[in-house]
Amino acid sequence: MRLPDFEAWAVFAAVADTGSFTGAADALSLSKAKVSKAVSRLEAELGTVLFHRTSRRLSLSAAGRSLVDHARRIRMDGEAAVEAARDEAVLLSGTVRIAVPMSFGLSAVAPLIAQFMALHPGILIDMHLSDARVDLVDQGFDMALRIAVLPDSSLRAIRLRTVSLYLIAAPGYCARHGTPSHPAELEAHKAVHYANSPQPGLWPLTGPDGTRVLARSQPALIVNNADAAMPAVFDGQCIAALPDFFCMDGLSDGRLVHLLPEWRFEPLTLSIVTPPSPHRPARVEALIAWLRKGLQGE
Repeated sequence: MRLPDFEAWAVFAAVADTGSFTGAADALSLSKAKVSKAVSRLEAELGTVLFHRTSRRLSLSAAGRSLVDHARRIRMDGEAAVEAARDEAVLLSGTVRIAVPMSFGLSAVAPLIAQFMALHPGILIDMHLSDARVDLVDQGFDMALRIAVLPDSSLRAIRLRTVSLYLIAAPGYCARHGTPSHPAELEAHKAVHYANSPQPGLWPLTGPDGTRVLARSQPALIVNNADAAMPAVFDGQCIAALPDFFCMDGLSDGRLVHLLPEWRFEPLTLSIVTPPSPHRPARVEALIAWLRKGLQGE
């Protein structure tokens, strides 16, 4: 049995990610001719065309699109295996790309990153702050923090803690518009709709007897980041469904009221997710361990 041409697979991944043979050659410190030969060799072995080539453009073929994730995993596994084999006493170095939700990243993750940088000055952290979900493999991220009910996927997930959602309003809002006593009454109330939600403005709630309802509300403000909603909520302009780390201080000091406290949202999970490869570079493992310690309060 002949071994796969791992070098050609890794070169194929680099060409796909950089969008050109020249870019891949620069990224891999190889000649353009060697990159071209590696791709041609892989195409011959597979009996299919991986790229459509013109004088102006290089694009993946249908076969290339179906195989490129496999190629990326082969390349990532190889890089991770090499780094894992190094002496642990060697100073960790290289880049870790991490995607983090905007508000949680600024308040909870950024301070931990600063501490991590002091411990590992050889590691460059490339932190992408956005509430939009990224494709880890396609966009080249080593890891991401997610606050969600995680769907089944090929990604590897490390669960850190449960995040509770609260339906909240300012006392002034309740004084002017009344306090709802049942989810059906929410349809008469103005609310913040979170644009990144799978169903903005629809809130699945479970009652004390296990009854499940899908509550609706009127949009007063549509945002893709919860921080942008807080001034309107505190000012009594609307109600909102927010994670615990946004509203616990306001609930504790009376600036916010917990609406329908006997009704519950399905809890979310704060997780670290990584690409499907079981092998991770030592620098990535170091950051994962640091974030687990900091975010779990260990």
